[in-house]
Amino acid sequence: MQAIARFEPNRAGRDLAVGDIHGHFSRLRDTLGAVGFDCTRDRLFSVGDLVDRGPEPQAALDWLAQPWFHAVRGNHEDYAVRHVMVGRVDPVTYRRNGGGWFLDLPADRQREFAMAFAALPFAIEVSTAQGIVGIVHADCPYPSWQALAAGLARRAVRDQCIWSRARLAAGDAAGVADVRAVVVGHTPVREPVVLGNVHHIDTGGWTAQGRFTLLDLATLRPLGS
Repeated sequence: MQAIARFEPNRAGRDLAVGDIHGHFSRLRDTLGAVGFDCTRDRLFSVGDLVDRGPEPQAALDWLAQPWFHAVRGNHEDYAVRHVMVGRVDPVTYRRNGGGWFLDLPADRQREFAMAFAALPFAIEVSTAQGIVGIVHADCPYPSWQALAAGLARRAVRDQCIWSRARLAAGDAAGVADVRAVVVGHTPVREPVVLGNVHHIDTGGWTAQGRFTLLDLATLRPLGS
């Protein structure tokens, strides 16, 4: 597992980011189709939480195998990794949070998913013409992106990256230095929320009333807005 995955500019097409997917890959495919996503030119970056809660969690492996799809580890991927690797997950809590599909898999299939999720980085950097855009699941717990890069060696920092709701709860608009923008999910919002240069884009595409937000990393604007 590399803590940060880095991507060069996409000179052929668009780079888009999407919020939490939670097993709703068919709905996401429809959303991509509506904006003319071209998998031969465009790239899609996920803030994590590919699985649990939705009807198609097992499609996550197929999507992760695509050369145009890239994701960071979310707390729901981390559930699976910890369950298999260290066995420190309360199965009742895990099932309550949508992990029943995983717990009911044969052990060899559980390990296949856990190994794929363990390979996901905790952060992604995407180079754009305007500067680097960082992606983490929940939040950057440091006031600068460079400090995060150094801090990811610590499990406590990685946990904050995949679990923290502090910035959004506090309405903290201080932002993150040393990076053009940071894109996160984890906490559902009715509309995308921008605090400083931190973009919260989990608009509940996995819920009945929500939708997937696709953020154009070149313009930092949701498509269609």
